Amino acid sequence: MNVDDLISVSAFPASDRSRWAALVEKTLAGSAFDDVMVGRTDDGLRIQPLEPRRAGAVPLPRRKAALPWTIVQRCDDIDPARANRQALEDVAGGATGLALVFEGAPNAFRYGLPDQPDTLERVLDGIPLDKVHVRIDPHPSSRAMADRLVAFLTARRADPAKLSVSFGIDSAATFAATGRLRMSIEALQASMPQSLAHFFAMGVPGILLEADGRVFHNAGATEAQELGAMLAGAVAHLRLFEEARQALVYAAPHIGFAISVDQDQFLSIAKIRALRLLWQKAQEVVSIKPSRAMIHAETTYRMTTLRDPETNILRATLAAFAAGAGGADSISVLPHTVAHGLPEAFARRVARNTHLVLASESHVDFVIDPVAGSGSIEALTDALCEAAWAEFQRIEKEGGLLRSLAGGHLQTRILAARDRRAAEYRAGKRAIIGTTLFPAKIELPVETLPASPRPLPTDGTVFCQRLDLARIDELAGTDA
Repeated sequence: MNVDDLISVSAFPASDRSRWAALVEKTLAGSAFDDVMVGRTDDGLRIQPLEPRRAGAVPLPRRKAALPWTIVQRCDDIDPARANRQALEDVAGGATGLALVFEGAPNAFRYGLPDQPDTLERVLDGIPLDKVHVRIDPHPSSRAMADRLVAFLTARRADPAKLSVSFGIDSAATFAATGRLRMSIEALQASMPQSLAHFFAMGVPGILLEADGRVFHNAGATEAQELGAMLAGAVAHLRLFEEARQALVYAAPHIGFAISVDQDQFLSIAKIRALRLLWQKAQEVVSIKPSRAMIHAETTYRMTTLRDPETNILRATLAAFAAGAGGADSISVLPHTVAHGLPEAFARRVARNTHLVLASESHVDFVIDPVAGSGSIEALTDALCEAAWAEFQRIEKEGGLLRSLAGGHLQTRILAARDRRAAEYRAGKRAIIGTTLFPAKIELPVETLPASPRPLPTDGTVFCQRLDLARIDELAGTDA
């Protein structure tokens, strides 16, 4: 007997959907199929228990690089000297990217590097810029920080061809998180084209503008709302490049995305894939050859809990796996104690090592697009694309992302979704492992670095309803 004979003999008997449906109907014993067997996302999208394999599926390509993704560690300490020591330790321990999170940033969680002229020099002292990706998280002073970063790179005589930089300029993200802008929407839109033309003339490498969905997700947005807001932000960036008289085909690669991923690994994978397809569609609509979406994924703050924080390690691992399988270009894993304050060395090391295990031991990147052809995830990706495109069109009818925020339209929809989710947690329809389900009898002390939370920014001339952070344990009323 050869191997082929062995396979044929040991094969399972042929089956079909009708046989499966008959067994399910018998098991349900009169209950409605949709009520028991069909899952639903926060957008109401149906998740069927069984989907046929998608024939002829085309895998979405990954970036071509030695590593599967850039391992990004956060630099968000209020003390630049301490942040520098952390950055040096992170790079020595395997990190290939650093995210500089400044005070006032939507993603700073009330901490962040001080917004001072010498912070870049102090934090990046000793960091090999030709080997480490540097991203600045969007914050109110992003444009001024971009000038500082260019001046810093010039002073270091860094070779632009060897740099990997993301300037993280996204006015909409800071507007949503703080409720304020430093100037009117009209003045902002009028000044941006000149700034973009200035940066293009300097030949600055990397991502200039970013569409950041994390602030919306962390405030309670559904997946479609987050994707729709990101697409609206990216299209607004395209308009700015157009007004700056920059060819869109060359400008599009300078627009990046920052997205949240959570413990629902299949939904997170589908969300990243949907973003890539949505950006491709948007570029086709404006008649330019689509460039691949450059995506930075971060494990979401929304899913972290105060109680039993070690369970956050499991949540972050699932989320990071989803980001890697979905094809994110860079990934940042939030330390498991982030809800308690500034994480200390052990929590930062665990976050960093999560990448290393997934990439170097689990080889998540071994297959280009491991879910291509999967009936369930392909169907979920398509459904997310349709729902997100509808949200994008809704935002566009409201005058674009900034004006939708100024009018409170997008916030109203996000807060409604958050309230629905909170009601389900409080009613026991959703559970939080370690908090509402199987809580630890004794909570162990959590070590964090000495630091006081910063106040929210209060300067600005244009106001909108601020989107506050909303963790799952806060929604469930168990964050005490």
